[in-house]
Amino acid sequence: MFYTYLSIYMRDFLLLSVTETTLYATLPMLMSVIFQNFVWGPLSDRFQKRRTFIILGEVLAGIGTIIVWFVHSIVSNLLIAGYVIIVGLMCIEAFWSMSNISWSALISDIYPSRDRSKIMGQLTSVGGFGRIIGISIGGILYNNGFGFRDGPLFLVAALVMFVSSIPMIFAPEGGIKSREDIEVEINDNTTQNYNFKVIFIVFIISLTFINFGRNSIATIYSQYLILDTGFAVDSILLSYIANTRSLAVLTIGFLAGTLSKKFGHSRTLILGVSLSIFALIITGLTDNLILIFVGSFFIGMGEVIIYAASYVIASNLIPSKVRAKLFGVYNTTFFLSWGLACTIISGPLIDFLIYNGFEEVISYQAAFIVGAMITGIGLVIFL
Repeated sequence: MFYTYLSIYMRDFLLLSVTETTLYATLPMLMSVIFQNFVWGPLSDRFQKRRTFIILGEVLAGIGTIIVWFVHSIVSNLLIAGYVIIVGLMCIEAFWSMSNISWSALISDIYPSRDRSKIMGQLTSVGGFGRIIGISIGGILYNNGFGFRDGPLFLVAALVMFVSSIPMIFAPEGGIKSREDIEVEINDNTTQNYNFKVIFIVFIISLTFINFGRNSIATIYSQYLILDTGFAVDSILLSYIANTRSLAVLTIGFLAGTLSKKFGHSRTLILGVSLSIFALIITGLTDNLILIFVGSFFIGMGEVIIYAASYVIASNLIPSKVRAKLFGVYNTTFFLSWGLACTIISGPLIDFLIYNGFEEVISYQAAFIVGAMITGIGLVIFL
């Protein structure tokens, strides 16, 4: 709900450049990565308090979201107001990241390896359902940017964070309960420890290229669709396109576990990456709105399959005693790609092409093709 329209708000209402609009994702995600890897991951492993960290993260993020809206709304200079949002989101992510890292560790704490892809797929499907509702509400509340400026979108997002923490009160705390569990795993894996480290490093490198490629269009996707010289969609039609992706996440998520069990986690991941490449190429080359919907659906399919399959591969390689810490490394490939890829790849590319006289539509389309190429490099490394 929130981020689907924030890029448009910062580009069209607050008048930031394409590269500047990517900073609302890049800098907060940098904070998330830093705090996951160096603060919350080690602390979660030390105290083994997964549920507690999740609840704290959601509540603090909700409070921070309200503060960011209020401060940015009283700033009259639109450019400065945009940077207030960026800095505010950085502060929010510093605390929200304790929830992200604890979620990753909690699933592995509770469920055995054979069930993790199924559980991750189901949870992602639930998230897809929530995304459909959120994006639909966002399309109604956006109101040409005043949904952010006057607060409704900020306040509803904060409310969702508060409400989402309530079910976690009844969830298990998670964590490794005894030293025996850790020692058994260490004894089982000692002979292959070095190989696991090498495989994990190569896996992370490939996943970095895969995620940087497919997510390099994350913040510019909605900007591309509303271009007057292109598809010129309004906020309601944009919500339909975005919800096509969410529908794919919702439906395919329940099948992700079955795919992994039947074809193996590696082959399933290859399928997800291939779908993502196909979706980027379709979106970047077509001038047909129907194919934009098709591309959006394939983006959602690729997303949920990659997430479910890669999570299980990572969980099988990560020792339980450093589960949260190394899941921070795994999460880095996702969180950092969502923002940094746009700032260092698609944003500068689009600004450069526009500055040199290329049409806006062509400049944005080039970013999709480059994203597909980078994703392909990650696939080759994984193979």
